[in-house]
Amino acid sequence: MAIDMKWFDEMEGRIPRGGVRTRFAPSPTGYMHVGNLRTALYTYLIARHAGGRFILRIEDTDQGRLVEDAVDVIYATMRRCGLTWDEGPDVGGPVGSYIQTERRDFYKKYAELLVEKGLAYYCFCDKAESAEDSGNFERAEDPCRALSKEEAEANVAAGRSYVIRQRIPEGTTTFHDAVYGDITVDNAELDDQILLKSDGLPTYNFANVVDDHLMGITHVVRGAEYLSSAPKYNLLYEAFGWEIPTYVHCSSVMINDPETGAVRKMSKRHGDPSYEDLVAQGYLSHAVVNYVALLGWAPHGDIAEQEFFTMDELIAAFDIAGISKSPSAFDMEKLNYFNANYLRGLSPEEFAREAEPWIRRTVKNEAYDAAAIAALLQARCERLSDIPEKVDFFDALPEYGADLYTNKKSKTNSEVSLEMLKQTAPVLSGLDDWSQDSIHGALVGLAEKLGVKNATLMWPLRIAAAGKAVTPGGAVEICRILGKDETLRRMELGMEKLNG
Repeated sequence: MAIDMKWFDEMEGRIPRGGVRTRFAPSPTGYMHVGNLRTALYTYLIARHAGGRFILRIEDTDQGRLVEDAVDVIYATMRRCGLTWDEGPDVGGPVGSYIQTERRDFYKKYAELLVEKGLAYYCFCDKAESAEDSGNFERAEDPCRALSKEEAEANVAAGRSYVIRQRIPEGTTTFHDAVYGDITVDNAELDDQILLKSDGLPTYNFANVVDDHLMGITHVVRGAEYLSSAPKYNLLYEAFGWEIPTYVHCSSVMINDPETGAVRKMSKRHGDPSYEDLVAQGYLSHAVVNYVALLGWAPHGDIAEQEFFTMDELIAAFDIAGISKSPSAFDMEKLNYFNANYLRGLSPEEFAREAEPWIRRTVKNEAYDAAAIAALLQARCERLSDIPEKVDFFDALPEYGADLYTNKKSKTNSEVSLEMLKQTAPVLSGLDDWSQDSIHGALVGLAEKLGVKNATLMWPLRIAAAGKAVTPGGAVEICRILGKDETLRRMELGMEKLNG
């Protein structure tokens, strides 16, 4: 079989040289899992910290697992997380295409080159193909390994279905990882993995090596579960005579199983939240990104104790030496802590924009100012999803018992509360200016006139207005938002309840 080496030389000539180049290469098979997001983030930070290039590549060779619109989800997720790419399917670049199925002819040529070198072989056995590495280092004997070149080419010419397998040599393979150091594996434990499937598409492992080389990738970031595949990657790079990139394997993200309590690897298959799930649960993208950055990486030096980082600060601080070998624990309470801090840090206008869709889930009445309601909430929620239940009383006064009017701290009971509402109703009814200052001044003045503490007057008013013992904001803020007529109507209902 004649090999056109000029084509390979031309491909080599296209490769960008000099400077750090990293890539994130997701499969469009669903939403962005937390582990995938961390891989994308670390890959991005390595490139940006070094002033290099960050590339997005879509690995869609596993056609059976593709999910419609998943590529758009990938784009949207990365943009929301602030992970902008320099080259990719939608922006182009010097080494496109950046979609693997559009590069399928490349892989066949490189697989055939390895066959010509005697470092791969045609396999005609009728056995199930596996696009992914099993990771268990078991090696299966294959009779096709012993076929002569002439026999193999005759089978191909006769139209027999085949795959191309990597021919693992004798001996050992040592590879270096920036996190785990040098690892040596006995080649007898490696199987002759499939490089090219019978449909002409490459397996994940083969496509990764070819594309990473042709795109000039200098650092490859992936999960520690791929450590078992690294020897085969090394052998492929060596077979082609290519420079091996820096491997950066990241330890697993663990979680306590909510049902069993057992510690296990975080997985969407077990119902653990993806990035999209977390956003749907009311977490801000910046909070998620900040928290995920610290799942397996820690800053050093003067900022060793720092927890909160802007993206620019992460870029400046991030170094591979800070990545831990130990598994990290995903803790929802810790994420709540981060999210609450980010919510507090928003400007009132920013928080109102984030909160409004959540407010409108239960406050449908447009007469109630969402921005005014948001102002009550900013210091009182850890997640945006806390909001609907906190403010549902605006649209409809809930059913509540008269026992809510009794509060030891405010020195109220049913009799005291009824008297306070009777005294308060005409004062509020007489207000022409229904502003917060006006309402507050009238109520404080009334409390002083009656010789009671402010809380003794405010507690029954808030219960009548909201029908809840715990509310965002106090009586004054709630009454102002409800408006004069609705406040007085609810007070009348409260007095009827207390009159029993």
